[in-house]
Amino acid sequence: MLFPTVTFHFFFIAVFLVIWALRDNEWRKILLLIASWIFYGAWDWRFVVLLILSGFLNWGGARLILWARFEEAEASRAGLAKPIFIAGIIANLVILGFFKYYGFFLEQVGATLHSLGWERDLPILSVILPVGVSFFTFQGMSYQIDIYRKHTRPASLLDITLLMSFFPHLVAGPIVRASHLVPQFQTIPRLTRSMAAVGVTLILWGLFKKVVIASQLATDYVDPVFFDPTAYSSLDLLTGLYGYAVQIYCDFSAYSDIAIGLAALLGYRFPWNFNQPYRSATLQEFWRRWHMSLSQWLRDYLYISLGGSRYGPKRLYIALITTMLLGGLWHGASWNFVIWGAIHGFVLAAERAIRKTDMETASAVYKFANVFLTFHIVTIAWLFFRSSEFATSLAFLEGLFAFKTADTLLLSPLSLALIVVGMSLHFFPSNIIEHPAMLLRRAPAWCVAVIGVATLLAIEAMAPEGVAPFIYYQF
Repeated sequence: MLFPTVTFHFFFIAVFLVIWALRDNEWRKILLLIASWIFYGAWDWRFVVLLILSGFLNWGGARLILWARFEEAEASRAGLAKPIFIAGIIANLVILGFFKYYGFFLEQVGATLHSLGWERDLPILSVILPVGVSFFTFQGMSYQIDIYRKHTRPASLLDITLLMSFFPHLVAGPIVRASHLVPQFQTIPRLTRSMAAVGVTLILWGLFKKVVIASQLATDYVDPVFFDPTAYSSLDLLTGLYGYAVQIYCDFSAYSDIAIGLAALLGYRFPWNFNQPYRSATLQEFWRRWHMSLSQWLRDYLYISLGGSRYGPKRLYIALITTMLLGGLWHGASWNFVIWGAIHGFVLAAERAIRKTDMETASAVYKFANVFLTFHIVTIAWLFFRSSEFATSLAFLEGLFAFKTADTLLLSPLSLALIVVGMSLHFFPSNIIEHPAMLLRRAPAWCVAVIGVATLLAIEAMAPEGVAPFIYYQF
């Protein structure tokens, strides 16, 4: 079930009306959980079972850790907490690894055996990748890790399964931790005028970015250029690469905006996930602004666990590169994702090694030069992220730097305008959404409804044919 569809609109309206008609908080959570399973099951009912089992796994693992640590427990149980914790994390990784990396692993084994002259019939299975498996697995793992580290309080089975299944963020984030959302589940939510105004504004803004900018760019320009880069001029390849940088930002930030808005209308607050990332003057700043819930997850649970900056520069560089390599592999079973992560990891390490100037006190020219450089590093890395195969990436790079010309350009005035608009979003005032939200907060309910419907119709009129899934559905 996709957000920008009539089916989802009716689904959400029904959930909204039923949830706010209930007074009992436990029943509200139960119905939200059932609604979330219906939302996920609309794609494939078989994987609702996986989602439920994943919730049981992480709740049960946390309970066993607490059982081993119980103050009145026998001394023989005291040493079981760590093995239980490790087993719980391994179980999550096995689930993620099987569905996401089974085929990739066998391909690499087969290629290695072939290079050694040992041909083998490997047990090839057709494994369907469950939508959003990376996101709900990471959320479950973070709960177990926080319980083990004593960073959060234990929660009920209902709260944990709802945390992992909650439909606004289930498929593509933000990755919301138990310490942030479970306390909200444990109190009766309230829908204030401010939350409703922000929710409606974010949903409409997200739909505009997804449907009008991201989908239009993908359909008219980016997809054809990446499908066969040898057929286009260097100018088309360059602007196509810029177009993808705009597309993936508008597509993914749109999902986060809609998710945050939907949660707000249901009475819950999600953390922000994007903050104008292409205005960053360093790659470190970029990761503080791009997909913030994932970058914070990688920092807190992987980078710091690898030593972070506590053990000197060499250990710091290893931790950065390893974190980004694994972050790249998290996105998908492909060497292109590993290369994407490697680019980010090595550049982050290089920044730490050579960058000495404080951006807060640097001149405007120096800041602009660094923003320009950082954006192009990120954009070149997007080439490997977007390409389906490594050979396509090489063909794209070859055509990009060959200065090829063509009789006609694929780039249209509309595509160029969308790229310019998408980039300009990063340099507007960061609180631009607050102004229409304030106006909606002061308006009567009927006026908000009219504005919402009119905006939806306008977006629909500007939309291309069909509804493209969000890019991050594949992760």
